[in-house]
Amino acid sequence: MEREVIGCMREMMKDSRLSGMIEHMQHGDTPCLAHTVAVVYCALDIAKRLGIQINKRELIRGGILHDYFLYDWHDGRPERRIHGFTHPGKALKNAETDFDLTDRERDIIKKHMFPLTAVPPKYREAWLICIADKICAIKETTGRGVYPEIKRMIRRNEQRRRDSRL
Repeated sequence: MEREVIGCMREMMKDSRLSGMIEHMQHGDTPCLAHTVAVVYCALDIAKRLGIQINKRELIRGGILHDYFLYDWHDGRPERRIHGFTHPGKALKNAETDFDLTDRERDIIKKHMFPLTAVPPKYREAWLICIADKICAIKETTGRGVYPEIKRMIRRNEQRRRDSRL
């Protein structure tokens, strides 16, 4: 499972702004990219435990991009007060600019904040990301130093990417 997630993330980092998600904190001390990867792992685990048939690649891609809004939502700007309601649309717009998305991936990104977004998810993968996002947000908000292994993996991957450019 880890190899599939890392492979997909590496592929997505080429010619995109995905690595910029490392710079912004999501909840607590968790960078946005670490959060999205944790959400993907959580959703995959739920699907496996419950025997839910999914399109794994689309769940991984949509899950990694579900918070692709690319700004610091803690910056105190007045419009950030409604971030929970508006960031799915911003993430989708950015993702559509940088990637060719499937309908399932669009649904994951656009509806992961249900019920804050009025329309519920259409696909199983979107429901799984929606639920996993809430589980991970609680974990990140109530704890510190969560996902050390994911944070190390992202740092190593980013270093490899920088080294390959030299």
